[in-house]
Amino acid sequence: MPSLFESQVTRPLADRLRPAKLDEVVGQGHLFGDDGPITRMIKTGRVPSVILWGPPGCGKTTLARLMADVADMAFEPLSAIFSGVSDLRKVFERARGRRSTGGATLLFIDEIHRFNKAQQDSFLPYVEDGTITLIGATTENPSFELNAALLSRCQVLVLKRLDDQGLEELLVRSEKEMGFDLPVTPEARETLRAMADGDGRYLLNLAEELFSMPPSDTSDDGPLGVAELARTVQKRMPIYDKGDDSHYNLISALHKSIRGSDPDAALYWFNRMLAGGEDPKFVARRLTRMAVEDIGLADPQAQQFCIGAWESYERLGSPEGELALAQAVIYLALAPKSNAGYSAYKKSLKIARETGSLMPPAHILNAPTKLMKDIGYGTGYAYDHDQEDGFSGQNYFPEGMRRQNFYEPVERGFERDLKKRVEYFDRLRQERQQKRDKN
Repeated sequence: MPSLFESQVTRPLADRLRPAKLDEVVGQGHLFGDDGPITRMIKTGRVPSVILWGPPGCGKTTLARLMADVADMAFEPLSAIFSGVSDLRKVFERARGRRSTGGATLLFIDEIHRFNKAQQDSFLPYVEDGTITLIGATTENPSFELNAALLSRCQVLVLKRLDDQGLEELLVRSEKEMGFDLPVTPEARETLRAMADGDGRYLLNLAEELFSMPPSDTSDDGPLGVAELARTVQKRMPIYDKGDDSHYNLISALHKSIRGSDPDAALYWFNRMLAGGEDPKFVARRLTRMAVEDIGLADPQAQQFCIGAWESYERLGSPEGELALAQAVIYLALAPKSNAGYSAYKKSLKIARETGSLMPPAHILNAPTKLMKDIGYGTGYAYDHDQEDGFSGQNYFPEGMRRQNFYEPVERGFERDLKKRVEYFDRLRQERQQKRDKN
């Protein structure tokens, strides 16, 4: 509520348009559907402890306030950035007092992931005995940032970034509030929504900047076009932190786009990472990993192509070097795919760990001393170059261990040829074994 000395107009537009009822919240339909968790809370009138996980500007704080209203609870907001244990103690004392008179308290902690383990642990007894209901807001993955004990006592609700429809609804509401339309063309209006990148609060701040422009700042030809808009308002930097969840989300998107043979999507995620400030050397390393894991021997040149692009970037630097990495992205996306080598490595590693004490068969052991010869080292070894077809077909697995088939090449790329070789040697091996059995 504004004070007597504060007019409604002086309050920021985003604050004036803050939803007063749950059905005014935009962009979170998955929480408010017939079977949505918020809908169930409204029906019961009971709000459990919850962690709200979502990007900036999606309505986490507003939703917490409205949940307190629905359940008729006192709303106690704190920021983990500016608050400490002493602030928490004061809230807990007030909550005890309310509880003694039949009242309830909703403690809202913004940026809850910034509290350390001891601070997070301090909530537990008060959440456990019902002194407070905790609503924590975070932009970080709770699985990594919050204590397991705290998570076990809270329901996690995932809020989504606002889509284009939700952002447009906010613009319409802003125009109703101001009493006139935004001074932009339809194309510039679309660009304005794109600039917000899913952040409703940021969008309303941009809109407020446009609403407050003096008439002389608008284009001589009428509403602002895309070019004039770009000069008038500041473009938002992409939400990307090399240490947070978005870092792993984007590299996962790049990896899966390449695995899915989609060069266009792969280039998009590649550039999203660079635009967010990612180190191109990190991208180069991950591209090389993709070449090894997802392409492998289906295209043996893929790994060398990535290393060459990596070296090109290091020699050229930015921005020219990024083109070499972009070409590697395209090459990998269009290369034949096979994880046969990767799968063979994992299967053989598992068996090797399970049978780590087995000795190699005696016939393939070197015998540099007389004692070693006397105990059978090297006895019966057949030198492959002296055998028919240069292949002896002897057993090289430990004695008593059945033969394993780890590598199963696919019918794609160069592995088609390798598959023929595997089958060729398997056939010879069987023939040699049949001869030994006859003898």
